Amino acid sequence: MDTASSQPGDLVLPLASASSGSLLPGVAEADLVELWHTAAAEGVGLELEEFAAILAAVATKLNYGLHPGINAVSAQKIEFLRGLHLPELALAHACALGREPAWTRFLALYQTPLTQTAIAITRSATLGHELADSLYAELYGLRERDGTRQSPLSSYTGRGSLLGWLRTTLAQRHIDHHRRTHRESPLEDLDAPATEPPAAPVPAGLKPLNEAVARTLAALPAEDRFLLASYFLDRQTLAQIASLLRVHEATISRRLKRLTADLRKQLIRNLQSGGLSRRAAEEALGTDPRDLDINLRSLLQPSQTATFSDQYKST
Repeated sequence: MDTASSQPGDLVLPLASASSGSLLPGVAEADLVELWHTAAAEGVGLELEEFAAILAAVATKLNYGLHPGINAVSAQKIEFLRGLHLPELALAHACALGREPAWTRFLALYQTPLTQTAIAITRSATLGHELADSLYAELYGLRERDGTRQSPLSSYTGRGSLLGWLRTTLAQRHIDHHRRTHRESPLEDLDAPATEPPAAPVPAGLKPLNEAVARTLAALPAEDRFLLASYFLDRQTLAQIASLLRVHEATISRRLKRLTADLRKQLIRNLQSGGLSRRAAEEALGTDPRDLDINLRSLLQPSQTATFSDQYKST
């Protein structure tokens, strides 16, 4: 699952340098050349060695799609790499490296759909164009770190479609901008809030549940936290979320139902690992959520945005 942080400088996917040995350990050179041709990497300005470094970085980051600690054999490695969106992976990373042929192709393919998405998100042609333009500037890598320009495109791993990744990144940038400008509103425009009474101490019996909820939500992938926050905290309708992600409303409904069921199972496991019996864990889940002393918004707010519209279309 691909992600893009709100901080471009934190996103650079480190490229593994080619050594004097195999360009991609465990992958035959003939297979690597086949992947390079499949990706049309040469057409966007990537040499074979550069493309191999990109694949190596993605493979290291995702462990060839396997659970951490499991070593992939050669057949698993090539199967994983062939399953990536190779042309889009090459295009994204060539753009991140500043290759002009790649940017020409990128704008031809994505400028119009991204602008249309931005207008749909902001419900304004003017604001939509401004949002899209700000994303292009960020993707182009106008920010630098240690003399090297940083582009969120270098974090794209090819697991989902590049267009889905871009749309979700665009949506998150809009949310970030809204929250930032809301915080910057002049104080005189805001009503003074009433003084709140001191918070009551958390009952001892709720402490294990607080900890279990915090652990469970914090371990969720960014895309799941984004979906839960959109639906339960931001009160967006299924139709609004579906429109934003360009998927069917029923897809979002199924995903939310499956996600909440999985959350309940994981919560029970976390409670049991904390020393509760199965029955006590299930009873704890009946607690009124308003009694929990946790910041759900902080836990559900993703620090990065993932590409999941492609995944939802297949669910």
